Amino acid sequence: MTQKNVLIITASIGSGHNKAAAAVSNELKAKYPEINVNIVDFMSPETAYLNDLLKEIYLKMLDFVPTLYKFLYNFTAGRLKGSSVQVLLAHFMKRNMTSIVKKYQPDIIICTHPFPCAAASYLKEKQKINTRLFTIITDFCLHQIWIYKNVDMYFVAHEKMREELNERGINNDHIAVTGIPINKCFSEVYDKKALLKKFELKNNMPIILIMGGGLGLGGVKYALEALETLTMPIQILVVAGANVSLWSEVNNYLIHSRHLIRVWGYSHTINELMSVSSLLISKPGALTISEAMAMELPMILHAPIPGPEAQNAAYLSDNGAAISIQKPEYLSETVKNLLTDKERLMWMKKKAQCIKKPHAAADIVNIISNSFM
Repeated sequence: MTQKNVLIITASIGSGHNKAAAAVSNELKAKYPEINVNIVDFMSPETAYLNDLLKEIYLKMLDFVPTLYKFLYNFTAGRLKGSSVQVLLAHFMKRNMTSIVKKYQPDIIICTHPFPCAAASYLKEKQKINTRLFTIITDFCLHQIWIYKNVDMYFVAHEKMREELNERGINNDHIAVTGIPINKCFSEVYDKKALLKKFELKNNMPIILIMGGGLGLGGVKYALEALETLTMPIQILVVAGANVSLWSEVNNYLIHSRHLIRVWGYSHTINELMSVSSLLISKPGALTISEAMAMELPMILHAPIPGPEAQNAAYLSDNGAAISIQKPEYLSETVKNLLTDKERLMWMKKKAQCIKKPHAAADIVNIISNSFM
């Protein structure tokens, strides 16, 4: 086999797209050490200043006017309006994609975000590139912004998404139901006793893991305040992500809390934290909930980013692996009820076991590898 160049293009909007890209990259390098694999952040200032500016506008919108983001997400969900936006994105970003392709000379492009997919698809349509194009949809729902006719293969989270792509004109031979790629460490078995000692936690008390995604969003502070009303003894693990101010606030909060609280910033041991936890409270980011499902960790999902995360929560709730909280005031009571209902917790674990796809990255690489032959 001649040496191949694989280019994985992600977008640093949250951490999910990057984590999916890293999972596939690791699998590719492990299985085919002779190939060149590069990961490029399509939204970094090094790649393109205007793309980075667009990312900053998106993050500000989520912070200050989330209802506007929800409106735009729903407005572009239909074929007609969504297609118009897709054309604009492709024209806006085609020059950036052209320069990336020229630099890395890829035989294969893998996208974990719709923006680079739009630009690469446009270049294929105009015969500016002759490259195999694969797209990993990093959500449990489908939006028009992901759909392009020049994609050679879509990788999706579950069977219903395949059916929805069919309805949008994508044939079955261009779709694979693999799940969302995560690091294989979430499939491993851990020594819980050793980890309890490592994190200085007690064995006879429930452990609640609170996460807000890579950006530290997702009502982390509210969740802490809700748990403070519980008189039952619990231990709380908080992952603040890249949100430095949140990390500082939680450290100040834990001094006066009735509960034992441990706090991390952007942690590289999420797998270990999940393995010792009884329950996860999180916003429903697709990668976080895929990791939790792989470890069969029951979830309470709240404070979703409007649009895809609300649909992610609905998918897991409908399948019994999580409880989706619509009103934040219900959080503490829901936690109390779950922690005192061992049968319900076990039932949620079994439901997660039924729908989890922990080997998605390996399955994706196996399919992509056919392009090498």
